[in-house]
Amino acid sequence: MLILIAGPYRSGTDDEPAKMAANLRRLEAVSWPLFEAGHLPMIGEWIALPVWQAAGGEHPGDELYDQIFHPAASRILELCDAVLRLPGTSTGADNDVRIATKRGIPIFYRLEDIPGCSGR
Repeated sequence: MLILIAGPYRSGTDDEPAKMAANLRRLEAVSWPLFEAGHLPMIGEWIALPVWQAAGGEHPGDELYDQIFHPAASRILELCDAVLRLPGTSTGADNDVRIATKRGIPIFYRLEDIPGCSGR
């Protein structure tokens, strides 16, 4: 399955780059177990960050940020087979879950509930 990993990225960081990078590492940490189980992990920031930077984005929350980040996740969800919602407050991840639910895409809240994953 193509699985969107959704969780905090910008939330709770006060837009501090080091905190945002730490959140991205937490999202990425589950990519290996998903891949190892035969799935293809996807994180919206993997798409949105380079697009935003190429478009001339200057700081999180700028006009380009808002035009790219949430719409990118919505477009990705058109292709995904499932969502893994990681813990933590996140408006974007909550929006991903809302969109996925509306589209009938399964939502998982624990790695071990995904077929083939052991929950490491």
